[in-house]
Amino acid sequence: MRGKRKIFTGVFVFLCMLTCSSVTVFAADEAAEYVPDMFATFWALIPPVVAIVLALITKEVYSSLFVGILIGGLFYSGFQFELTITHVFQDGIVGVLSDSYNVGILVFLVVLGIMVCMMNKAGGSAAFGRWASVHIKSRTGAQLATVALGVLIFIDDYFNCLTVGSVMRPVTDKHNISRAKLSYLIDATAAPVCIIAPISSWAAAVTGFVEGEDGFSIFIRAIPYNYYALLTIVMMIMIIILNIDFGQMKLHEENAVKGDIYTTPDRPYANAEEDITETKGTVIDLIFPIIVLIICCVIGMIYTGGFFEGAGFIGAFSGSDASVGLMLGSFFALLITIVFYAVRKVLRFSESMACVPDGFKAMVPAILILTFAWTLKAMTDSLGAAQFVAEAMNSAAQGLVSLLPAIIFLVGCFLAFATGTSWGTFGILIPIVVAVFAGTNDNMMIMSISACMAGAVCGDHCSPISDTTIMASAGAQCNHVNHVTTQLPYAVTVAAVSFVTYVIAGFVRNPFICLPIGVALMAGTLFAIKMFTENK
Repeated sequence: MRGKRKIFTGVFVFLCMLTCSSVTVFAADEAAEYVPDMFATFWALIPPVVAIVLALITKEVYSSLFVGILIGGLFYSGFQFELTITHVFQDGIVGVLSDSYNVGILVFLVVLGIMVCMMNKAGGSAAFGRWASVHIKSRTGAQLATVALGVLIFIDDYFNCLTVGSVMRPVTDKHNISRAKLSYLIDATAAPVCIIAPISSWAAAVTGFVEGEDGFSIFIRAIPYNYYALLTIVMMIMIIILNIDFGQMKLHEENAVKGDIYTTPDRPYANAEEDITETKGTVIDLIFPIIVLIICCVIGMIYTGGFFEGAGFIGAFSGSDASVGLMLGSFFALLITIVFYAVRKVLRFSESMACVPDGFKAMVPAILILTFAWTLKAMTDSLGAAQFVAEAMNSAAQGLVSLLPAIIFLVGCFLAFATGTSWGTFGILIPIVVAVFAGTNDNMMIMSISACMAGAVCGDHCSPISDTTIMASAGAQCNHVNHVTTQLPYAVTVAAVSFVTYVIAGFVRNPFICLPIGVALMAGTLFAIKMFTENK
């Protein structure tokens, strides 16, 4: 017995010594900042590329993202087990969920989910669907109405995705439009519209990155050169009016016409409508909460920008914190909606509260994918992807000045696609462009900044790990991989036309000549695709 006690005491002392030495080693490591061997090299872009390729091949998002995260942790640690685990979980998952901006977006998501659940339960969505079935009588009309609503809600892309999805889903389902097509229309009217809207969270982000210059003026002057955003809108209208579908989207639309709006076995929320009971709700029970939500979110955003402390409206928007503004705005909109339904006697207070867990559950898939996507970005950042791209851009800027807008567009596309963030791409590329052209070639600086914005939006639009893409899937209640695979050919088509237009713009340098050329190229490309698909 005594022998066992001695062994136990010896082991305990040894473990204490080991713990103390480990603490000393970690303290020494923290004193000398750790820099991975693969920092600021091409390897920094491998983890997101692996995650994206796996997601497209396996059609499974969660495991693909986690594999990308794990590879990022291994590269960061130099393939050390302990450092890999601590970096992935402590610096990665816990870190992104501790970030106040990210938490604000998650709260906004949950509140939106609760409001959508309340609108369904109150009968507002069903009433709007009945109204739309009378006034919107064709598939073309339903799609154009979706685009129009998406363009009108230009304040923020997150808000756009979830609001347009919740409003238009009953209408598009009524006219047998596939969930994949709905998610594309939502996504294509989110970031591409916000990036050309002067009063939006995106305009605020861009102006914040243009240091030493009049950021808002530059943003306005860059709009005619933002070919990807403008041509995306042109393409949406043309494919709707001319009934052009290609790639995987064509299969989804053909199945939808036959009654299957999902195509694949995975059909999220397919039975959601079965839980909706008959109520005395009317269209106002859908319209009023959405209008209140818009007003409250605008007030929340200008509040965070100092509007009520004396700042101008545009200045307040430029300096706003979208995460806090949307969170506060959605919370007050939720309170007003609860009172509104109670006064109208379409939803009792207890029934509104019952929607809280249901709304949260509806947003769990989006929250999971967002958390993994943010963690993957954290892994990429820790490997110095931004520094690698910045060095590559600086070396490219030394020559080929006329082709620089096209080069910047491609770099922006790839970086945003790999990292899943357009705002991060702005932060990397715009300061480089300003440093290269400020005070020497004003027109080329405007064109290059616009190319950076267009490339970032394009990459964000294509990327499976982009938060906007994830929210478009959530808004349309579409399988995320289905949304990515059907949207990608459409986005790549616009990107190709935009690249050619930027090559022309680098030499012509006149937006009133280049933009019509881009529109003509877009129209010609779509007609060629239509002829090819019909002949096939």
